[in-house]
Amino acid sequence: MKLALKLAYRNLMGAGLRTWLNVIVLSFSFVIIIWLKGVMTGWDHQAKTDMTNWEIGGGQYWQSNYDPYDPFTITDSHAPIPDELKKQEETGEIVPMLLLQGTIFPEGRMMPVTIRGVSPTQSFLHLPASKLDTGDGTISAIIGAQMAKHSHLKEGDYVTLRWRDANGTFDATDVLISSVFSTNVPSVDLGQIYIPLSTLQEFALLPDEATIITLKNAEESATDYPGWVYKSKKDLTRQVDEMIKTKSAGQTVIYAILLLLAMLAIFDTQVLSIFRRQKEIGTYVALGYTKQQVVGLFTVEGSMHALLAALLSAAYGMPFLAWQAKVGWTMPIDASEFGMAIAQTLYPVYSFGLVVSTVLIITITTAIVSYLPSRKIAKMNPTDALRGKLQ
Repeated sequence: MKLALKLAYRNLMGAGLRTWLNVIVLSFSFVIIIWLKGVMTGWDHQAKTDMTNWEIGGGQYWQSNYDPYDPFTITDSHAPIPDELKKQEETGEIVPMLLLQGTIFPEGRMMPVTIRGVSPTQSFLHLPASKLDTGDGTISAIIGAQMAKHSHLKEGDYVTLRWRDANGTFDATDVLISSVFSTNVPSVDLGQIYIPLSTLQEFALLPDEATIITLKNAEESATDYPGWVYKSKKDLTRQVDEMIKTKSAGQTVIYAILLLLAMLAIFDTQVLSIFRRQKEIGTYVALGYTKQQVVGLFTVEGSMHALLAALLSAAYGMPFLAWQAKVGWTMPIDASEFGMAIAQTLYPVYSFGLVVSTVLIITITTAIVSYLPSRKIAKMNPTDALRGKLQ
């Protein structure tokens, strides 16, 4: 095996430019595949982290009627907070929210919104809820940057807010936009306006009731409460997982094209090499090599392209990938319109398993492609090979 490696290396170096062209193309496959996979892994990590910090915490209890994809359920999606959870509310372990359909009238326009009541004292969600406590009796509200953009509202503006209480009676009041926050989670921003929980409960005539209860820490075995359904972090981030799987499947086409180009070049090189080196093959057999050993030599020679490509890609790929992990990849379009928890700049995350699996897949594929044309050697007649003639 050691002799085969030496001969293979010598032959590759002797091929000169042809070898290095194959190695360069193959190294591009290494770097691009690892980079794209890293971007998807980084998106998955960033999206779940942002959703945890801004919206879902360690999990949530939903009122049994609540369906986020059906706005008509919001009217009936409220129930008293269970007594067991009220104790956790006092210690800051949960954040209850009451949701209500409403309308705002910025600049004389009518705009439907979801009114969310949240306690100004909550601390583990990144919502700047403390801005809801003005201390002067003013009813304040906070909105996201995209909501502010669409409604043309800014910090310090007053806007009329209308809602319907539990008895079906419409009411309205002016609220002060005390803060505009920026988030990568669209469900926290678009079409949402936040006011103090106690104020919204009073407006809706729903004292001590909520629609969603967010937990600070995940529960391994959630306790069931009448009228409430537990949603784990896995349940709440399933949409992100499905989106990542869809995108990863689409990227497989790109990987296949890159590998096809590299493998085609190596396959052609092997075919040409066997055609031009018939006398050399015959000499190996005459010196005592079996046909299978000669096949193995040419297979190792072709597979060594992957080894050289891995070394070359490490030389220029590691600085590039490290730089990308530091500065990130800024998408050329506005990511806020995607409707998913995605940042404008994605920071790739590379794992040891990702690098190793990529190297193994490309190396094994290269070995197979190198072996296929090498099988022709086993059918060659050594005498004809020495004469430089095909069987």
